Amino acid sequence: MSEKLCARYDAALFDLDGVIYLGPRAVEGAPEGVDGLRAEGVRVGFVTNNAARTPRTVAEHLTRIGVRCDVADVVTSAQASARMLAETLPAGSRVLISGTSALAAEIEAAGLTPVWCSRDEPAAVIQGYDPEMTWPRVTDAAHAVQAGARWFATNPDMTRPTDLGLEPGVGTQIATLRVCLGPGAEPEMAGKPYPPLLRETVRWLSAERPIFVGDRLDTDIEGAHNVDMDSLFVFTGAHGVRDLLAADAPWRPTRIGYDIRALLEPVRSAEVVEDSARCGSAVATVVDGKLWVDGVGTDRRGQLDALWAALQLAWRAADEGVVVDTEELARALDLLH
Repeated sequence: MSEKLCARYDAALFDLDGVIYLGPRAVEGAPEGVDGLRAEGVRVGFVTNNAARTPRTVAEHLTRIGVRCDVADVVTSAQASARMLAETLPAGSRVLISGTSALAAEIEAAGLTPVWCSRDEPAAVIQGYDPEMTWPRVTDAAHAVQAGARWFATNPDMTRPTDLGLEPGVGTQIATLRVCLGPGAEPEMAGKPYPPLLRETVRWLSAERPIFVGDRLDTDIEGAHNVDMDSLFVFTGAHGVRDLLAADAPWRPTRIGYDIRALLEPVRSAEVVEDSARCGSAVATVVDGKLWVDGVGTDRRGQLDALWAALQLAWRAADEGVVVDTEELARALDLLH
């Protein structure tokens, strides 16, 4: 019997938005996938760049939608940010919160003093996702940083997937401050793709062979690259086939699967021989500058095999500076959109 992908790892770390849930509902296969991994003896951790909610709130939400979870299984960018600030600033330093009360609670628990107005002369500003953020608060954060406060942010996500579609993320608020502060101005960040959040989660789980599962190439997959961790990309959230075909090296996952249940399936591998690549019954080639796969398949498993074979050639061509046309293939992989 073929080896299950999860057999290679002692822990699976999951992004939440677009991987485990979309707003108020679980992503297809998420409850069964998590239960299956626990049954295989794989430790499970839930990692989120969303700093708007406490770990307890996240755990309760996961439990309501059928995903078994304890508070100790959740690590948020607010927690990682608080640790980073506590290691950077003197104890008791005032920190202007440009985020939710959940972020403020983590900052306070780390021995710092949350404040809500630039007139309190904060030593630092921390921006985090807040669905009720107001323009005056963004402006106040800009004033504080221009007055000399150090600038931090929980994560760079420009969007967040929901059951209704993509919504603006905290990255849009960061971009507003960047405009005010001028060229080269960047906040210090703890969330993906920066290392602190994933390192904190690995430490929390005492994991030695973890894999990270995500739906975004620019935060999840790059974040795994940045801590030398294997990654699994799933198609249930923000990014998709075209993003993968065009991905630069830091955005290329170790594995792909439709949803998190791919961890319980046999390892998908591809064999590259000269100008062709095979995965399962799918064979990818480049002819007259166009990438195509014989045996695209009419089910998800077949189309995933076809894409994995194609990616080997697309990424090799990109590394060699060769342009290949992938649009027709991307349209053909209609079950992965």
